[in-house]
Amino acid sequence: MSADAGGGRAMGPVPVTIYGQVYSLRSDENPSHLEDLAALVDTQMREVAERTRTADTAKIAVLAALNLADQLRRAERRADDSVRVFEERAQAMVALLEGDPGQRP
Repeated sequence: MSADAGGGRAMGPVPVTIYGQVYSLRSDENPSHLEDLAALVDTQMREVAERTRTADTAKIAVLAALNLADQLRRAERRADDSVRVFEERAQAMVALLEGDPGQRP
């Protein structure tokens, strides 16, 4: 979470707590953004720990990361599906405007 490769300027360290561990992070983003991300990770880790009943922090972190990656992938697929539907409808509307009655939105 340090300065981006494009030369962005990192802000000062932002302390966040994830699963009882304090981390000092730097980012180009607003500190509240980092705090929100840390809270999301913390919540995921606590949920995993409760479901798996394990004390292995590394295992909890990996399972939480997999859960977050799954959520991201599902959101990407939904976004891709929405774009595809939008493009299909837009093409159908263009066809209607151009006088091709075989295409319907």
